[in-house]
Amino acid sequence: MTQEFNVVIERDEDGYFIGSVPSLHGCHTQAKSLDVLMRRIQEAISLLS
Repeated sequence: MTQEFNVVIERDEDGYFIGSVPSLHGCHTQAKSLDVLMRRIQEAISLLS
């Protein structure tokens, strides 16, 4: 069964992308590129869901 989550992506003043999942408390990560951010946020989701 596949679950879907909304991911909020922002960019900070240093150029890092920050991703968070509002429906999963504490689920957030950061990376220099969107590709790496998406891999990291998928890993964070798998650990918390």
